[in-house]
Amino acid sequence: MISKRRSLRLAVVGVLGAASLVLAGSAMAATPAAHTATPVVAQKAVPAKASITAKPSVSSVRAWQLFRVTGKTTGLKAGSKVTLQQKQHGKWVSLPASVSIARDGSYSLGVKLGLKGKNDLRIVSGTTASPVFNVTVR
Repeated sequence: MISKRRSLRLAVVGVLGAASLVLAGSAMAATPAAHTATPVVAQKAVPAKASITAKPSVSSVRAWQLFRVTGKTTGLKAGSKVTLQQKQHGKWVSLPASVSIARDGSYSLGVKLGLKGKNDLRIVSGTTASPVFNVTVR
């Protein structure tokens, strides 16, 4: 024998089941993409390409005179190092001048150069390099 409570429970489950089928059917009818033959492809977010800018505070200095190189980075992690490189005999040489990138992506690096003449310089972090800039040492 079925109790009243059990029959009421079965009736409620049946009504809820029918209502969920009706709602699922109307939701599928409302989304035409579910019925098309072309598959939906999820797009991955493409990370911003890393870049570095660099600007010297002066274009000409005396030998061993302190000047600053400042700039901004994008796509590089805050706290990672940027290093100054100098072109010597056709090769890029890392100088002992580096600084950490700030939270906003900026950096400021104090530099002293002793190699007289026009110096081709750039800032690097890993495989990312800034455009070449020049400082003349007299």
